[in-house]
Amino acid sequence: MNLTLQVWRQKNGDDKGRLETYDAKDISADMSFLEMLDVVNEGLVQRGAEPIAFDSDCREGICGMCSLVINGVPHGAQYEPGTATCQLHMRRFKDGDTIVIEPWRAKAFPVVKDLVCNRSAFDRVIQAGGFVSTDTGGTPDGNALPISKNDADRAMDAAACIGCGACVAACKNASAMLFVAAKVSHLAQLPQGRVEAKERVQKMVAQMDKEGFGNCSNQSECQAVCPKEISVDFISQMNREYLKSPV
Repeated sequence: MNLTLQVWRQKNGDDKGRLETYDAKDISADMSFLEMLDVVNEGLVQRGAEPIAFDSDCREGICGMCSLVINGVPHGAQYEPGTATCQLHMRRFKDGDTIVIEPWRAKAFPVVKDLVCNRSAFDRVIQAGGFVSTDTGGTPDGNALPISKNDADRAMDAAACIGCGACVAACKNASAMLFVAAKVSHLAQLPQGRVEAKERVQKMVAQMDKEGFGNCSNQSECQAVCPKEISVDFISQMNREYLKSPV
């Protein structure tokens, strides 16, 4: 395939930034989206031009680093729902297509360069309370603490969140409610996390607000683009946890 790319280029956080046009030629339908960008960057380097900066790591849909908005939708979820950018394949596009590629756009995720943004705000939310304070000692037996299958399954569904930030990028209010709700809920669902549940939700919500994320818009864009298909039901659970916690 031969494609036209309109890519956001920005030297740093102080630069205004703009869309620049590039040709992606002889792209195999079997390539992933990031492999296509690799090919484009190889051509830029060979011509002595500055390559396009973008984030990636595992390229297996695990780490959440591949933060790209593709034709207006985080991770290109309109082409392949329930996948991260690195799992999106070029067979979803057609020869001659124009693809617009942008970074996450949110005040709490400032652009570092081109398509790379700083998502350390998520780290600070986790540091505020997304953990269990306990001395684990030796590894306990897997069945030492009985947990119902329903609780275990629901906790696992929430823990599947990879912290990519697509929920923030999709929300018109740049809300991080789905991310925070997933982290609050998976710990509150299990006995190990219930001890600190009240303090945890207060601290994490306070840090979320401090970072500049907006409130939930109740339109479920976050769920629609989440590569792990985290349900907005967890936002309801977080709200219940918050209302039960001390002020």
